Amino acid sequence: MASEDKFTAEPFLPENPEKATLTALRRAAADCQGCPLHRDATQTVFGEGTADARVMLVGEQPGDQEDLQGRPFVGPAGKLLDRALAEAGIDPADAYVTNAVKHFKFTQAEPRKRRIHKAPTLREMTACGPWLKAELSLVEPELIVVLGATAGKALLGSSFRVTQERGAVLEREIHGREERLVATVHPSSVLRSDDREAAYQGLVSDLRVAARALG
Repeated sequence: MASEDKFTAEPFLPENPEKATLTALRRAAADCQGCPLHRDATQTVFGEGTADARVMLVGEQPGDQEDLQGRPFVGPAGKLLDRALAEAGIDPADAYVTNAVKHFKFTQAEPRKRRIHKAPTLREMTACGPWLKAELSLVEPELIVVLGATAGKALLGSSFRVTQERGAVLEREIHGREERLVATVHPSSVLRSDDREAAYQGLVSDLRVAARALG
């Protein structure tokens, strides 16, 4: 485990991660203890998709179902995202999906009670950053879709505001590489919205911007 004053996944990455395969990264991430989140999570939930995916979708962290199944975006928010992607003209099968943080962070009032999602801290996002950097290096997507504020902060810094940046093609340098990005809300926020249909159509509209950017 990383020392309390230096949370980082760096020691758990394979040697020369930029030359590793996604399979090798996934295997290495399964043993990551770079921050305390691994203690309570069921397992690491690594990204999923092919190394030649044109678009990478980056969310916040695994949810309850993702933690149990070990796969990203398989819960209710993931199903809604798949529907929105298809409606926007992006085949979910052609995307690489991952999260800024690879372990589920939650609160639980007592055993066997429902586990409630808790947002990761900047320190935890930074600790997990080497995994996301390695995924970006291997996939080299044409476009990154940023799902929500936490993913945006992980990629673009703490000043990122999804409400100000959403629905436009952004160009930023990330880990020494020029990237194109489109930001939108996290699909879980759609499920929590008082006006779910309007929130869903906003998500689809942003994803259509991404689809047009991919050409």
